[in-house]
Amino acid sequence: MLSPSLAQEIAADTSAVIGFNVLITDSDGMVIGSGDTSRVGTFHEASVEVVRTQEPTTHSAAEAQRLRGVRPGCTLPLVAGGRAVGTVGITGTPAQVRRFGLLVKRQTEILLRESVMLRSRLLAERAAEKLLADIASYDPQVVEGEFLMFRAAELGFDLRLPRVAVAVEVGVPSTTARRHRTPTQDMALIRSELLRTVREVFADPQDVVASTTPGWIGVLHRLTDHNPADLLAACRRVTDVIAAQDGLTARAGIGEPAASVGGLHDSYQDACDALRLGSRLADGSRVHAIGDLRVHQLLAAVGQPARGRLLDLTTAELRAQSDWPALRDTITAWCESGFNLVRASAALHIHRNTVVYRMNKIEQITGRPLREHRTTMALYLACLADRLAGGEEAR
Repeated sequence: MLSPSLAQEIAADTSAVIGFNVLITDSDGMVIGSGDTSRVGTFHEASVEVVRTQEPTTHSAAEAQRLRGVRPGCTLPLVAGGRAVGTVGITGTPAQVRRFGLLVKRQTEILLRESVMLRSRLLAERAAEKLLADIASYDPQVVEGEFLMFRAAELGFDLRLPRVAVAVEVGVPSTTARRHRTPTQDMALIRSELLRTVREVFADPQDVVASTTPGWIGVLHRLTDHNPADLLAACRRVTDVIAAQDGLTARAGIGEPAASVGGLHDSYQDACDALRLGSRLADGSRVHAIGDLRVHQLLAAVGQPARGRLLDLTTAELRAQSDWPALRDTITAWCESGFNLVRASAALHIHRNTVVYRMNKIEQITGRPLREHRTTMALYLACLADRLAGGEEAR
């Protein structure tokens, strides 16, 4: 509980502040920290009785001579959880150092408690990271879902409760884009701060929040009264708060609800896919739900050669036009608006006559009417494939 490195740091810093040598022993009376480093590793006999009684004691020069490794001063117990875990001693005449004794003891115990709490938190974070990583890579042929549910229960998480996976990606823009901001921040260094930010939003005790890799945070959010709008709002709060920090950007992907280890695995993979695919749409949104990207996900799974053939066979003449991006967006909006002219023009933020003009142009070039839905859906899939490839596929 009382590590030598922590003991040495406390002893050295305290000695420098009060002007008297401070030493710290373990529960067996061995010196594990001292302002006088030559005493580290020696035996301090007086500490044995102080640990046993948990009572402080002082030693005059004559008394110190009769005890092994002891010099004039005072020795006080370090108590944690109701038991003595070591002692702290101050070297000097008792009259001089007695006034520092209680202060040094309390300060050391405070630092010790903080160290224990930090270690406990880090262990909990590592366990949550391991749990999330095992769910993300879950294979029922390799490990049983019941085993992961048992491990999660040991950490206080019930994986039978309805949950949804969220993946958050945090990045640092280029130096040129950030201009006068501070130097590039290392994701590993601000990991704890990012985790705290996400946990402030996903604060349910059953929410599993863990860092997967630097710049990536996964959440298995417990669903109480599932409202997609509430989850979207929570994710937007996370990305907004992170983006408000100097020089950071954040995006989030949302999976589908699940209540099993296998379902959570799929939900987390969906959340990661939503992040990856959403970033290619260039629609300005920082939060993407997989439910809005199922067709994109399917197209991405098909593979580049098949998508390239679809583009070549369906849109070759359209893609030769200088205004292909506008034509592509018109086809996409027409389909996603339920083949409704008013809604399509509103989605594109242009006059309906402009939409009519573009649709007529598309029909003239392709030789097929856009109200023939089978043809339109083929064009729509080709447009999505082009957007997923950043407009460069099959050129």
